[in-house]
Amino acid sequence: MYKVSIITPSYNSENFISETIKSVLNQTYSNWELIIVDDCSTDNTEQVIKEFSKKDERIKFFKNIKNSGAAVSRNVGLENSTGRFISFIDSDDLWNPTKLAEQIKFMIDNVIPISFTKYSLVDEYGVSLNQIINVVKELGYKDYMKNTIIGMSTSMIDTDLVSEFKFENIRTRQDTYLWITLLKRGHKAFGINKTLVSYRVRKDSISANKIKAARRVWYLYFNLEKLGFIKSSYYFSHYVFNALKKRL
Repeated sequence: MYKVSIITPSYNSENFISETIKSVLNQTYSNWELIIVDDCSTDNTEQVIKEFSKKDERIKFFKNIKNSGAAVSRNVGLENSTGRFISFIDSDDLWNPTKLAEQIKFMIDNVIPISFTKYSLVDEYGVSLNQIINVVKELGYKDYMKNTIIGMSTSMIDTDLVSEFKFENIRTRQDTYLWITLLKRGHKAFGINKTLVSYRVRKDSISANKIKAARRVWYLYFNLEKLGFIKSSYYFSHYVFNALKKRL
């Protein structure tokens, strides 16, 4: 049974992180470690996590020296991971009990470097919004630039097939830029056509402001990828279209 390192950045998540941890504890696949890196929360997040880690040694707690953002937190998680597979779950999202088992089987059986799944949207209270975000069968670099469809909490990476990686130290959209970076290397990501994750839509979340989110994607294309205005506009227009389409 292959080991999975699950990485969770946390910040002021006391209202949600218990449910997130429980959804990991409820996995039918048991060979995992949950690495939670707290970014100097000012609420009771740290205490909540420590209570769980006392009861299950697979749950490992780390804390940043200063508030540094999700990219730094995820990189700390990567540095302390010991599993062949790397998976991510944000501190307010939820996994279906068979998520790990089904995803690992899919990746092993098909020799897949990166995979992601369909996910459903729920509100702040965990109530379904009756909306499913679908997957595509396969994504390369150019495909992903047009359709940033990989949900972070649905993703998994096989480190035997993907060389070393880390997150770019940017405050937002570091997850999007990770997939751009890995797919640009020639890797492909494959979608699992099954809803295995619930993504919590919060009013105060960074991604809640779609205009700001779009601006950040433009920044990735134009400033970090340095595609130039025409190519950036080409990919960005497809991104906007697909972003609207997947929410309809």
